[in-house]
Amino acid sequence: MTDPNHTYHLETRLVHEGQTRTPYGETSEALFLTQGFIYETAETAERRFLNEEQGYSYTRYSNPTITMFEERIAGLEGAEMAQATATGMAAVTAAMMGQVQAGDHVVAARALFGSCRWIVEDLFPRFGVGCTLVDGPDLDAWRRAVRPETKAFLLETPSNPSLEIIDIAGVAAIAHEAGATLTVDNVFATPLFQKPLALGADCVVYSATKHIDGQGRCLGGVILASQEFIETKVQQFLRMTGPSISPFNAWVLLKGLETLPLRVERQTDTAGFLADELHGHDKVRRLTYPGRPDHPQAELIKRQMSGGSTMIALDVKGGKEGAFRFMNALRLIRISNNLGDAKSLVTHPATTTHGRFTPELRAEMGITDGLVRLSVGLEHRDDLLVDLTQALAQV
Repeated sequence: MTDPNHTYHLETRLVHEGQTRTPYGETSEALFLTQGFIYETAETAERRFLNEEQGYSYTRYSNPTITMFEERIAGLEGAEMAQATATGMAAVTAAMMGQVQAGDHVVAARALFGSCRWIVEDLFPRFGVGCTLVDGPDLDAWRRAVRPETKAFLLETPSNPSLEIIDIAGVAAIAHEAGATLTVDNVFATPLFQKPLALGADCVVYSATKHIDGQGRCLGGVILASQEFIETKVQQFLRMTGPSISPFNAWVLLKGLETLPLRVERQTDTAGFLADELHGHDKVRRLTYPGRPDHPQAELIKRQMSGGSTMIALDVKGGKEGAFRFMNALRLIRISNNLGDAKSLVTHPATTTHGRFTPELRAEMGITDGLVRLSVGLEHRDDLLVDLTQALAQV
């Protein structure tokens, strides 16, 4: 039993927080693979559905294993409440859809993950919700985009894949002045290196598929915010539309949280080493890494983030042909559109995650034909450097 009078460090809380044991006293969290739950009486069932009595009714709504995951990650994020979802995109969709209705307006950063941009740019207008895309680092652009009907702001920082940084506190202040809310996709920074809620954001979303799982095993997402935000804007949408996480995936993610600091800190250390070693390479037109002093928003990073990233953006010379030659020459690092994995992975955003955009739109997002996104894993840093160096030699 933990001591309620002692303030435990983050690493300890990620092992013990949000753990509810059954009478059997299991060491690992129990996995409740059940769709529904039994009520002792019809009156009990009625009270549960009227929210007059605490308890579980259906796993689409909640489940003991899912609750443990939600409580643990809420403690890590410093949020009042968390709501798990089937995927990261389910988290983004539910968080944003729950805030708007026909006639409303959304302002979003231009540099977004392809699917996130599709939601605000293509899906929302079908239902009468307007959207304005802005240059994320330009605070004046956010101010100019505000309309009387603006209800929500959306950004990701560092952005995928160009690693652009946006001033969360600055954008939050503009949103709140306009009577709007700010939702931040924090997947690249992870909860370890950036705390959007503490910087003024109203809602944080994650693809738990990435660093939180961290070993390429399952899908998941999570929305974190105040209890009022979750209960009034998110909960009903999720319950009625059904993008719920499976108990098994929630259990896997619980196990991932236990080792999150060990993995992410090691990956970040290695990423910083590789970024320094590859900076100035004659086959790399530009290297972007949030932990380097030459990052365009280096001063903002110092104020906003407590660590770098597991991600590096490499603009390989020779455009698409040079990028493909580099990727195909890799022997240890694998080609995949996932990230945050124990295995180092590369992808070519212009032909995968952002392939549906025109070259002009990709250029606006900082995505060139030579850009390669590198997600650094847990391999030894010297082995990764050898692989990257020999592959660049083929360009």
